[in-house]
Amino acid sequence: MRAAGEQSLRCLVDKWLAPVPTRPVRVTEFSRTRSDGTRYVRVETLSADGLRALFFFRHDDGCWCVFPPTVDKPRRLHERFAAEAA
Repeated sequence: MRAAGEQSLRCLVDKWLAPVPTRPVRVTEFSRTRSDGTRYVRVETLSADGLRALFFFRHDDGCWCVFPPTVDKPRRLHERFAAEAA
């Protein structure tokens, strides 16, 4: 089980981009993926090395991660067909 702080987008932005008051982060894009409607956010900041940006993806359990959730489409189709047959 994850701690509540690990699920927040703010916590992950702090962890991965380490913003400071002189170099704040900003959300430059937020939407849903075309393939399965997964929510995502693009966050960027300037660092000494230049622009740094990351995408964060919202998972079904409510947590945000730097990797998209995997979609088990065959299982979901099987569940839908089983529900329709019942």
